[in-house]
Amino acid sequence: MGATGQVGLQMVKALESRGRGVIPTARAPKDDGWLQLDLGELEAGPQAAALLDEHSLDAVLCVAGMTHVDGCESEPDRAYRVNARGPAVLAAYARRRALPFVYFSTDYVFDGLRENPGPYGEDASPNPLSVYGRSKLMGEREVLDAHPDALVVRTTVVYGPDDRRMNYTCSLMRNLANGTAMRVPQDQISTPTYNRDLAQTTLALVAAGARGVFHVAGPELMDRLEFAQRVAETFALDTSLLQGVSTAELGQAAPRPLWSGLATNKLTGMFPRFRMRSLTESLQDCEAELRAFINDERRPG
Repeated sequence: MGATGQVGLQMVKALESRGRGVIPTARAPKDDGWLQLDLGELEAGPQAAALLDEHSLDAVLCVAGMTHVDGCESEPDRAYRVNARGPAVLAAYARRRALPFVYFSTDYVFDGLRENPGPYGEDASPNPLSVYGRSKLMGEREVLDAHPDALVVRTTVVYGPDDRRMNYTCSLMRNLANGTAMRVPQDQISTPTYNRDLAQTTLALVAAGARGVFHVAGPELMDRLEFAQRVAETFALDTSLLQGVSTAELGQAAPRPLWSGLATNKLTGMFPRFRMRSLTESLQDCEAELRAFINDERRPG
């Protein structure tokens, strides 16, 4: 579910690289052979079960969600339907068919207060500040109630190549390549996560029969401004266009967890020899794609 998003697209590619068949679904399918499912409408009837029953499945991966943080503040009912109640319907379906189920969540389930900073472990007490965070926490709980063997993957600040060219990395590079200044919060601290590593690690957890909550995030703690500066420096983009500001100055509708990030001790305990790649390593891995993106996005003149 959610195969058109940056994580969903990487999940599809990771599965195909392993020789696995994929049945992509989306609210607005982009190709023939995709299934149409809207998480926000799943409570209304049995259409998901009827549609999925037509296929032989090994697992259900729910990558979709309402991730526009400020949009969740203005549409809370839809946020709860898409991020909680819809995924719970799918989880219950997967349990009936004895299928593994994966739900993706976020570090926004934590408050990120300076007196209670991350990186957070899986056993840290959630305290979401926003509708988005509360809807994802509700999603975690309702999914695990519906399917006690489900896997909940929390992640944060996902970056990397995006076929739709819509993620933060693409917006950042597009603006800088065209000489457009960007205001970037310098007080939002987290652990940026490479989307390819997120996809591969999730599949490894499914293959290992993991259940419950796992944190999958990058190894470096940094603020958004440092992240933007390092991306810009890697691709020789103008860092002077990056204007560090406080989150309060941005006037965003939803409060953000400022001192956040996710610890991955539980993940490394299961896979002792595994590690998520750093920002430098990740950008090297996708350098050719991102350079091609910059060249495509630069306006003539």
